Amino acid sequence: MRIKLDRTLCDGFGICAKHAPEHFSLDDWGYASLTGTGAVQPHDEDDVRRALLDCPVHAIIELPSE
Repeated sequence: MRIKLDRTLCDGFGICAKHAPEHFSLDDWGYASLTGTGAVQPHDEDDVRRALLDCPVHAIIELPSE
């Protein structure tokens, strides 16, 4: 699984960092940043998918497999 984060859509809810803190960090204002390259290991997919589905502004995007 690969993801990207559209920071222009992020409204700073912080749900992504709550569900998948190893893939998302929050800046001083609560806006998310993607940690790493966006490659998600199989053991982290459930947490990242939960973050993706719970994001109220759909700022997390799953990329097609290569």
